[in-house]
Amino acid sequence: MESSKEAPQQATSTMFRPPVNRAMRTLDRSFFRRSSPIAAARVFKNSEISKIRQALSNSSDLLNLPRMNIIRDVKDEEGVMRKALLLREGLKHDDKSTWSPTVSKLVEKGSVSVGPFELTLEYDYWTYAEIMNAILPEDQMQEIPQGFTLVGHVAHLNLRDQYLPYKHLIAEVIKDKNSAVRTVINKIEDVGSQSQFRTFPFELLAGDSDLNVIQHEQDCEFRFDYARVYWNSRLETEHRRLVEKFQPGQMVCDVMAGVGPFAVPAGRKRIFVWANDLNPHGYEVMQDAIVRNKVKDFVTPFNMDGREFIKFSAKSLLESDPVTVKIQPKIRRSKANAEGKDEHPKPPPQVYDRPSFVDHYVMNLPATAIEFLDAFQGLYAGKESLFAPHTSRKLPMVHVYCFSGHSENELDDHIDVCQRVSERIGYTITTEDRVGGSGNPDVELAIHNVRLVSPNKQMFCASFRLPADVAFRKV
Repeated sequence: MESSKEAPQQATSTMFRPPVNRAMRTLDRSFFRRSSPIAAARVFKNSEISKIRQALSNSSDLLNLPRMNIIRDVKDEEGVMRKALLLREGLKHDDKSTWSPTVSKLVEKGSVSVGPFELTLEYDYWTYAEIMNAILPEDQMQEIPQGFTLVGHVAHLNLRDQYLPYKHLIAEVIKDKNSAVRTVINKIEDVGSQSQFRTFPFELLAGDSDLNVIQHEQDCEFRFDYARVYWNSRLETEHRRLVEKFQPGQMVCDVMAGVGPFAVPAGRKRIFVWANDLNPHGYEVMQDAIVRNKVKDFVTPFNMDGREFIKFSAKSLLESDPVTVKIQPKIRRSKANAEGKDEHPKPPPQVYDRPSFVDHYVMNLPATAIEFLDAFQGLYAGKESLFAPHTSRKLPMVHVYCFSGHSENELDDHIDVCQRVSERIGYTITTEDRVGGSGNPDVELAIHNVRLVSPNKQMFCASFRLPADVAFRKV
């Protein structure tokens, strides 16, 4: 064991931070070049590098910088190229009093020599946060804007007002420091403020003026013009959560389907989906995604008003001819079956019959989806005999997305959601109607907190079984 007088763990030093320029408004990458004199241990035998590196690591003598390759090629006094290990700040090659016992012992043994080394750090070395800390005013450094939504190659920012004077600097550095980013945009107004299609006005801050993206989610590929459709990469977990509730062979109607982040993955699970969106470009993208992801046997796209689609889907499914999809099992080719000698019979195909009834309605338009709930009144009027208790068929589950507050008591927000749902369907649903609650078990209510949109705005998904009084109501 080495002496307790070994070198202390080094602290972060200004020597290894980027130069500061708080007046910079146009990114000057060359400004961030910084050279610092340090020491290096030149190794005489390459075969001993690992052993020496371990010894210097144990004694905290190695340069401790993130993302730093501490093994370098250097010339010794005779001009011979050798491998060297970069040493900590404070250890001076010409001052043995700064050496640890480990360094001294290695030199005495003739394993290494200690010499000068000029360490140059450039713009590419520094992280986004380090560059921003060197550019932004000191009073703006508490909450450096770091978050962005990545959609394909596009980084979508939502900058606060105080950072707008630095928006182009921020965008350029984000693009530089994220290899997947080619384009950086900033949202300048709220989603849907100028379009019923949930698109948003934006400004190009850096990179290519190209918003035609390729996006992957749940093993599916979507290609679309981000300027013309709605997409939120932060909702992938929610898309996955809901799709996992659907069972193969069930019938799902996606009322506000967008480009298909629920519908297409569900189709991959062999769930029948009628997917509707009012946006003509979204409809075109969804058609492409259905073909591209090979789900056309299960997913059918529509381009209708959401309220009309709710009525249409229930009626049309009841009146449509039966649809059966057969999936042939994949068989590995072997020499035996290639020669027609395989003794094992071919497995039967998997058969899926499309239901004539909707199992789930998805309404993912959180700003206004609740307003469409009145379309469920009388959805199956006159068809009571087709459902429980006359048959085993249950009425559909409805999954409606919405915004509410972000109260200290979460129950207050859930009560608000229930009241708004109740007003639109003309039937009282309360938080007591949750599964396992003290209310009406037939409602099967569940309210899921999706994500916090802003300090005072939460996104929810309210799921409930359509009440018989609503579905069979004469309107």
